[in-house]
Amino acid sequence: MKILAIHNYHRKGSSSGDDQVYKSETALLEQHENTVIRYTVSNDEFDSVGIIGKIKLTFGMLWSFKNYNVVQELIKKEKPDIVHVHTFFPLLSPSILYAAKRCGVPVVATLHDTRFICPCSTSLRGTQLCNACGDGHYLRMCKYGCFKGSRVQSLIVACIFKYHRIRKSFYKQIDRYICLNENQISLLEKIGFDERKIALKYNFVPDIEVNSKTVEVGGLPERYAVFYGRIGEEKGVRVLIEIWEQLPDIPLVVMGGGPLEEEFKALADEKKNIYFLGYTQHDKCLSIVKGGEFVVFPSIWYEGCSMVEIETESLGKALIATDLGFSVEAIKNGVNGFKVGLGDTQGFVQTIKMMWENPEMCKTMGMNARVDYEAKYLPEDNYKQLVGIYESLFDARRL
Repeated sequence: MKILAIHNYHRKGSSSGDDQVYKSETALLEQHENTVIRYTVSNDEFDSVGIIGKIKLTFGMLWSFKNYNVVQELIKKEKPDIVHVHTFFPLLSPSILYAAKRCGVPVVATLHDTRFICPCSTSLRGTQLCNACGDGHYLRMCKYGCFKGSRVQSLIVACIFKYHRIRKSFYKQIDRYICLNENQISLLEKIGFDERKIALKYNFVPDIEVNSKTVEVGGLPERYAVFYGRIGEEKGVRVLIEIWEQLPDIPLVVMGGGPLEEEFKALADEKKNIYFLGYTQHDKCLSIVKGGEFVVFPSIWYEGCSMVEIETESLGKALIATDLGFSVEAIKNGVNGFKVGLGDTQGFVQTIKMMWENPEMCKTMGMNARVDYEAKYLPEDNYKQLVGIYESLFDARRL
């Protein structure tokens, strides 16, 4: 099978899960002797051009003639069986969907976030959950400055999504939506997406116990809890700060980079029990996670299918996470971890204390987490699901 895989990378150092999924999934397809043609762009382009270039890229968010033409030429040259789109915003634009459809190639889109409901992709207004724009009235974004805190930028994004809502770009130009959890499916169905075109498929990670290298790490306490991932608002970093204000005796190791990195580093410098390592090389990061007691993940947005949570399970570690998004179905209370209600800081504090004081319980839950990983997130099983989704489109065309 020949697949044209398309993706808009985030900026370097952003620790983005969809970037990781794109790399892992295309590599998995090639391991099974499929041909993968990759077409990617990067948000780093914004930093490499002047003001005129930035204006052109901004208008290209509505319709990128450049990327439309490139995708059409690639399809004519390579003749792929499937076009699989991961992230298209902001630089690729929905124009690439039209390019593929007009060439008669089936289009699959993996929905790594809630962008079809919330143009900002986070379903957050400030720190509060919000899916109001699912009704298509995007101009309310301007009132609240939802996109990067700017009313002007929010207006631009609102107009882009309104245009494509009117044209039904996301409804008509995609043949199959891959959702990463049941919550995503529910949100799409509520705003009129065809349930027959939706497939559920979790992400995967390679078996880290087999494939990762053990890295010796010094300078950390004998026992510690772990948070790792993007150091951003949506990941609950401010919640994490509030939690650890009340846990002066429990060491916490934090790894990752992001917009709140400097703020978090300043806090860590004041706390003897917080070890902030910043961006950490992957094998070293996994070694540190494996050496910890459990992982804390107080995310405040709808996680799609968190790579952090899957990796944690593959390492045989229990999770304490917000009862929201992917965690709702990934964690069974008292089995492979605990779920805590959104905004329940005291619930996190008490659960962390309980886990810390019961290391044998942590080990048991960690073993259960490993079993859960083997049942749901192995690469081979994921490959079969993905190929099944592709083949369902071929079958539909034969009818």
